Amino acid sequence: MDKKLTLEISGLTDAGIVRDHNEDAIGSAADIGLVILADGMGGHNAGEIASEMAVSSIVDALRNSIPHTHTATIDEESGYSHGTLLIHDAIQKANREIHEAANDQPHCQGMGTTLVAALYYEDRVTVANVGDSRLYRVRSNQLEQVTTDHTLLQELVDRGFYTKEEAEASLNRNVITRALGTEATVQVDLQEEIILPGDLYLLCSDGLNDMISDEKILTTLRMFGGNLDKIGEELIRQANAAGGRDNVSVILVRPKISRSAIKGWLSKIVAWFD
Repeated sequence: MDKKLTLEISGLTDAGIVRDHNEDAIGSAADIGLVILADGMGGHNAGEIASEMAVSSIVDALRNSIPHTHTATIDEESGYSHGTLLIHDAIQKANREIHEAANDQPHCQGMGTTLVAALYYEDRVTVANVGDSRLYRVRSNQLEQVTTDHTLLQELVDRGFYTKEEAEASLNRNVITRALGTEATVQVDLQEEIILPGDLYLLCSDGLNDMISDEKILTTLRMFGGNLDKIGEELIRQANAAGGRDNVSVILVRPKISRSAIKGWLSKIVAWFD
């Protein structure tokens, strides 16, 4: 990862109150700027296999490719940075591996997993997601959901059949329309965002946002003087206190941009107006 950017990372995962095993998986590799969270599905613990395969495959692929690539350079053909293309390719590779395992091994039949990942480099972050695991960003004391859920309910909201408030009260929130491993290829949502000083990022499985509201999430993110470990513990405690019906996982990321990088960024802004 570029020396102009460092990451403070804290990740926690918990089985919850109702489930007897945990099908979520989380991973991070601060040296290459990567955090990743997956929420598996499938019987006989196959969901656990799928989520762990996704995390390990993507981390390994990017560890091999990122050190040899200038991630911030823009690819002229696609318009994306090379970092974004690398994470897309790594996700497709993981999807193929999970899909093949599901077809070849009877105990893995039907398995799949959601995925949300963030790759930080220079003054940018690439966000990739499949399914209903989310990435939130706190900026200027406002919480924003950066990712869009790939669920049947979200499609109905987009088409005007439900309001956002009605959707939050629905009992059918978790019918997902995309997942890794269920098909030979997968459509991945990709976004490139500028990092600003003070930004805080939260990746989570639906076991968090199904249990507590965005308002409570934001309130908790402001607690404990910004101590990420304590914030993560409190988010999981609240999800379990609200019923803990699902596994719950969180990753908190606080990027720290060097002063020289901030000065360079400000110089670019000034140049726009000259």
